[in-house]
Amino acid sequence: MNLEQICIEACACAKEAGDFIRKERINFNRDTVEVKSFNQLVSYVDKNAEELLVKRLHTIFPEAGFITEEDTIAKEVKEWMWVIDPLDGTTNFIHDLPVYSVSIGLIQNNKPMLGVVYEINRDELFYAWKNGGAYLNGSRIHVKENNDLGKALLATGFPYYDFKIMDQYLSALKHLMTHTQGMRRMGSAAVDLAYTACGRFDGFFEYGLSPWDVAGGICLIEEAGGIVKDFNGGDDVIFGRAILGSSKALYPGFAKVISEHFRS
Repeated sequence: MNLEQICIEACACAKEAGDFIRKERINFNRDTVEVKSFNQLVSYVDKNAEELLVKRLHTIFPEAGFITEEDTIAKEVKEWMWVIDPLDGTTNFIHDLPVYSVSIGLIQNNKPMLGVVYEINRDELFYAWKNGGAYLNGSRIHVKENNDLGKALLATGFPYYDFKIMDQYLSALKHLMTHTQGMRRMGSAAVDLAYTACGRFDGFFEYGLSPWDVAGGICLIEEAGGIVKDFNGGDDVIFGRAILGSSKALYPGFAKVISEHFRS
């Protein structure tokens, strides 16, 4: 299994899908948007980009199955699975806000083995494979080695459809807003994870996420020297719907705050 070669080819797929998305944004018509459920939006751009990715990735690794956001291919559970978000940040895309990405993860028995996040507007390609390091446009990246939460810039995602633990979220947000250098909400979890991997953010947390939101970015942080856990310190970060990522130095203090506010 040559993960490096598979990653290189997956990067080319991500850029091809990103080029398609970039071109479609020029004359995009909001009337084409569909509502899957409350605040869950989709357009032909998401679906066509996903079909492109599925076709290309199947050629690269025919033995792998797929977990996809737009269900353009039936899920078939296998040892190896591609986990795809063809357009992470659809709401940003629809409103012409320039933060959205293509996210590709490859997992083996639910463990992240490879990740690609392509931020389309800045033409930034983040990628990593197990034990191979993490990269941005060909240059090695690392998490920021800061152990002081008071000096940290953190990222999060606001709840937009799952409001069951809104009070806990707002409590955590209030604490972090008053005990850090700031909070940012980009609108693409994949980008948040990639930016944490390269040190732009010191850490990221969010709940209510789906596997395709995070599968690409988890490997980036881990291979950049960081740590990714759920809110209780567990390893079910792909399917557990709650994620916290940072450097290993910052993690103890950051995780303590999150666990205090999001008690299981």
